[in-house]
Amino acid sequence: MTQTHELKFESPSFAKRIRGMLGVDFYRLFHTPMYYIFLAIAAIIPAMILSMTGMPGADGTVTQPLYTNTWNIVAADTPLYIIGEIGEYANMNMVFIFGGIMVSIFIGHDYRSGYVKQLFTTHAKKRDYMLSKSLTGAFSMACMCVTYLIGGVAAGIISGTSFEVNIGSLLIAIVSKIIMSLGWASLYTFLNVIFRRYFGISVASSFFLGTGIPIIGAAAILGNSSILNIFLYGSSVYACLSGNILTLPVCAAVSVAWAVIYNLLGSLVLSRCDVY
Repeated sequence: MTQTHELKFESPSFAKRIRGMLGVDFYRLFHTPMYYIFLAIAAIIPAMILSMTGMPGADGTVTQPLYTNTWNIVAADTPLYIIGEIGEYANMNMVFIFGGIMVSIFIGHDYRSGYVKQLFTTHAKKRDYMLSKSLTGAFSMACMCVTYLIGGVAAGIISGTSFEVNIGSLLIAIVSKIIMSLGWASLYTFLNVIFRRYFGISVASSFFLGTGIPIIGAAAILGNSSILNIFLYGSSVYACLSGNILTLPVCAAVSVAWAVIYNLLGSLVLSRCDVY
């Protein structure tokens, strides 16, 4: 009597797949010099902001500091739906610009090195790739927010700028911006999947969206719409020094919504196009 043994190959579970991809991505992140350069840049930015001057005074010669309160380099006093001058945007939101460039470099290397070709010819799923890049990007942006905060406190102490603030609103603003890192990272991952063959365009598009220019333009045309800004620009306009306990769940909901939407769209693009 002979027995036939049938070999069955089961696909790894989602948890096992994502752990494997995250392990590779985090290893690469921690061995990428640009990651540490951006952490340092994020820490230096607050000192540069506090050293900036604003508009000329009434006599045309005296200039005033851009900010007299240290925490304005972290968040605005009120939600910025329509920005009167570009200086008002000079706060922790700038981290998301550098975070976008970091994502561009990371994904661009995947395609230039042939890692993506090797990955997708084995067993990796497109949605796993999107999620892993989004989570890695979110982690790097969150770390930049932390170094930015440390640099801001140090710059405020050195410059002697006021630290007066509502501590509750400040903590909510900081945590909300860090939470929004997931949403921003998902958006940048989606953009870089679209422009995967054009590294220069992917970097430029990440920078352009990170500055908020498209939303500022939309707000100027459509009016001061909180719905438009809260969803399309999240904590960059909503998390502020006058925020309340509702700010945190709103920013968390927006960040998760962005992550779901852009990961689904990115997975769809990858499934329908040649990724090599």
